[in-house]
Amino acid sequence: MVAALTVPGVAEAMTNLASASLDQVITNLRNVVIGLLVGLATLFFTIGGVRYILAGGDPGEVEAAKKTLRYGALGFGVAMLAPVLVEILQRIVGA
Repeated sequence: MVAALTVPGVAEAMTNLASASLDQVITNLRNVVIGLLVGLATLFFTIGGVRYILAGGDPGEVEAAKKTLRYGALGFGVAMLAPVLVEILQRIVGA
């Protein structure tokens, strides 16, 4: 712990973390989660699209590609609902 405090960047980060309000921590967490969800959903859409193109009419592969595209849409839906879920969490915590 003492070594961490002697490194300027770590000491500053620990100080900012200690003084951060609960609202700020929840907001930062929401932003990170939304970014991850959107990135993963985009990846699923890309994979699903490539699988659909490469299916070559094979019904099993086409169905697998459609399922992957559905998962991408579900990811975008959850990402859009994330601010609402965080608002509910803030009301429960009382922040």
